[in-house]
Amino acid sequence: MAGQPVIRSMTGYGSGEETLADGTSISVEIRTVNHRHLNVRVHLPRGWQRLEEKVVGLVRSALARGSVTVAVGCEGGVEEPAPVLDLDRARHYAEQLRALSRELASGEGDHRAVVSVEALVRLPGVLAASEPAVPAVDEDALGRCVETALAGVVAMREAEGGRLESALRRSLAEIGEVVAAIEAAAPARLLRERDRLRARVAVLAERPEVDEERLAREIAYLAERWDIAEEIVRIRSHMALFADTMSGVQGTGEAGGPARVGRRLGFVVQEMNREANTIAAKANDAAISAAAVAVKDKLEVVREQLENVE
Repeated sequence: MAGQPVIRSMTGYGSGEETLADGTSISVEIRTVNHRHLNVRVHLPRGWQRLEEKVVGLVRSALARGSVTVAVGCEGGVEEPAPVLDLDRARHYAEQLRALSRELASGEGDHRAVVSVEALVRLPGVLAASEPAVPAVDEDALGRCVETALAGVVAMREAEGGRLESALRRSLAEIGEVVAAIEAAAPARLLRERDRLRARVAVLAERPEVDEERLAREIAYLAERWDIAEEIVRIRSHMALFADTMSGVQGTGEAGGPARVGRRLGFVVQEMNREANTIAAKANDAAISAAAVAVKDKLEVVREQLENVE
């Protein structure tokens, strides 16, 4: 997939339509929204249910994640069936109506009711529509319509994905700036702590001389406890992996299929957030703690953006 976009949104729409030689018109509409997995729902004309597996297979070959709704329509190609007349039901209605007329009539004479045909055909079940004919299935035409609709979906997803990628790269650059500021500020807090300890020991001992060796040991102990160099290295490594994944360096889908970078990027964000938590816990400095919180806030924005990445 070299040269193709890696980041794709899960929001998309596409349609395809084809008119066959016999006048039959096949139409397909596909709509997709974000979903944790690939969830495909197919609505087919009556009698076409056996084609659902074929349609789902085409969708799976083009999309990796998202809630996908496929609506297939078919018009024309068959004549509307003539309505069916139920003579037995009509005779039964006529007899019942005549019996009612005789029962309600008063006086003598012939009280046989004349039941009009117009009245009879309006009664339930006398004149009913027959089962509509099922249009013949052209599997190749349906497949072409589905593929056209999927091409539209993918194009929309890739266009939105390009905007998402730009936003993600901006967020990644901002995180990098904050991490660089944390790294630059980290050594100064040890120097401040050394000076604070020296001044405090001098006051407690009521003499200006301080045991520099013991002070050095204390500072070394604090340096080990407060050391965030490893966390800085790891968070930068995760940032590089994030950028490589967006660029396709880490590979895309399996067997030529669509990429599933959204989940991979989400996992990397979790790891970056873990390192930010550790930095905050080791900070012992208001500015570094605030910077670590800023990193976490930016990572939360990234996580929300990734919810719509395929």
